[in-house]
Amino acid sequence: MIALTRLNGKKFVLNADLIRTVEEVPDTTITLLGGDHVIVREPMREVVSLVIEYGRSLRRMTPVT
Repeated sequence: MIALTRLNGKKFVLNADLIRTVEEVPDTTITLLGGDHVIVREPMREVVSLVIEYGRSLRRMTPVT
């Protein structure tokens, strides 16, 4: 899960596994797997960094066999 901010200033948490694409057009628009769109205040680069860190944290929790 990643914490983001809607354009109206409200904070929310998004399941990063549901993200299909992230674009800046000019606002950062996140398209989810189901086709829904979310527009956020964070720049695209920050959203990508949050998703990468989320993935890393999941891998740290997975035991190596």
